[in-house]
Amino acid sequence: MDSHSASRLTETPTNTVSSPERKEPVNLPQRVATVHRVTKETDVLVTVNLDGTGRCDVKTGIPFLDHMLQQLASHGLIDLQIQATGDTHIDDHHTNEDVGITLGQAIAKAVGDKKGIYRFGHFLAPLDEALIQVALDFSGRPHLNYDLQIPTERVGSYDTQLVREFFVAFVNNSLITLHIRQLAGINSHHIIEATFKAFAKALRQALERDYRRLQEIPSSKGLL
Repeated sequence: MDSHSASRLTETPTNTVSSPERKEPVNLPQRVATVHRVTKETDVLVTVNLDGTGRCDVKTGIPFLDHMLQQLASHGLIDLQIQATGDTHIDDHHTNEDVGITLGQAIAKAVGDKKGIYRFGHFLAPLDEALIQVALDFSGRPHLNYDLQIPTERVGSYDTQLVREFFVAFVNNSLITLHIRQLAGINSHHIIEATFKAFAKALRQALERDYRRLQEIPSSKGLL
């Protein structure tokens, strides 16, 4: 074999992908959705951009929930706009729940048929002494496994029972499977904030586009 032939054999063919995760220059639309939910108890308007940069404009009337939703936007790189009013003069339950419902619906609408997403997400988030594990699946089958032991009834004015109610509402309306496990933690604020941070990171993983199968639904059944 002459040197010219040998050099041709060692050349990389032009149609070879050097990395299976290489992002091809595909012009894809941003995944944006708006949902407006009005009941006799609340009025909630949510807009999400799943391909955002973490911009957040949230006013729910519940300061601690606003703080947690800011974590979701920042660590999930979701642009999030939420304007909510409700009967918080009674308590925060209805507004908290309806924000979870409307946000879940908006994310489901933005995802659409789920073509090209990774589908699964998992993250382990520490916050000082707290350690929270979140795993999720855009399965189309709503299920929540919630295993937090929050030691106090309130963080500021926020009823800590409402953390579970938020995730129940979100899961049932986004149609995801969600597992939340507390591995460590004694401070209520840390436990809840680590949960939202882990949830945000897992959500980002699941919603990232898989450039190896952009036109395929990530299921052996072909449907989610």
